[in-house]
Amino acid sequence: MQITRRTFAQMGAASLGAALSPMRSVAEPQKNVEPQQPDALHDARPALEDSHRFHFAVVSDTHIIDTFYKPGSENGVEDNTTILQANDHLITARTALNKLRFADGSRIEQVFVPGDVFHNYPSTDYDFYFKNETRLDIANKLLSGFDAPVHVGWGNHDYDIGHISREMSHRLFEAKFKTKPYWSMEHKGFRFIMLNNFLGVTCDPTSPSYHRDYGSLGEEQLQWLEAQLAERRPSVIFIHYPLWSVAPVEMKDFGLHPLLRRYRGDIQIVIAGHWHKWIDFAHTYGPQHTVVGSTRYDEHSYMVFEADAREGEIRWLDQSRVRWSTHYADPLPLG
Repeated sequence: MQITRRTFAQMGAASLGAALSPMRSVAEPQKNVEPQQPDALHDARPALEDSHRFHFAVVSDTHIIDTFYKPGSENGVEDNTTILQANDHLITARTALNKLRFADGSRIEQVFVPGDVFHNYPSTDYDFYFKNETRLDIANKLLSGFDAPVHVGWGNHDYDIGHISREMSHRLFEAKFKTKPYWSMEHKGFRFIMLNNFLGVTCDPTSPSYHRDYGSLGEEQLQWLEAQLAERRPSVIFIHYPLWSVAPVEMKDFGLHPLLRRYRGDIQIVIAGHWHKWIDFAHTYGPQHTVVGSTRYDEHSYMVFEADAREGEIRWLDQSRVRWSTHYADPLPLG
């Protein structure tokens, strides 16, 4: 079942209310990832084994800062204000998701962050990040406070292309977050795919096609993605730039957009960040494509899903909270 705006409307407050129940103590979930995939930021205890459903959350554009950050360096009052609130906003979002309980007693089992985990780099010196506590370490600690495994992807501020080499960013992410440039993981019959739109020629400063505001994946990642999708698993795809800002094709007719259309029957949804606003692209690119708001701007901007392993379908439970085309969402009703 593909998620459409009509489906969203059917999954409003009543649907979320039916799924949630007052808080009660349950066992924590167990991560379930392929050996070659990045480890979650912390371990968790086994989940309820008698349920074929599970829940996951999406939190994006957290933009964590540290004491090396220089206030007033953003563009405009709103940006300069929200960046100073970013750490606290993530804590508020984390608290709400940690408290969330569903009608069957289960909890959020996985959390995904599709990029802009932290806000730029305070130094070009690699060793600086091991001599000081920086925003990378703070982001790691804050994300480790979730009561579920957290899996991160890459945003433009996690690279800072033009100032920090991609190779250095990859080394730091591997060291601090145990995360590869792109990856997939399996959980209860679903495949979660984290793409990286900063590995193609548009994000290579030495290329004549360099355009840092326009994403591309590169041939190696595209070949890998096609192999992932060819296995025909029900899939959720994350990418930082909205598809509007990602190259449709990169080699002749081979590219991300044609792959999404070809495998649209298996892709439940494509979720992006970057714009910090809630945008619904519906089926413009084949599968449902949604841009999620940023916790930097609003502590209530995140998504909660239910996945049904028997049906191979997902439901976006809290979409009725969203204030479309803005930064904002209403608070999560915790009952």
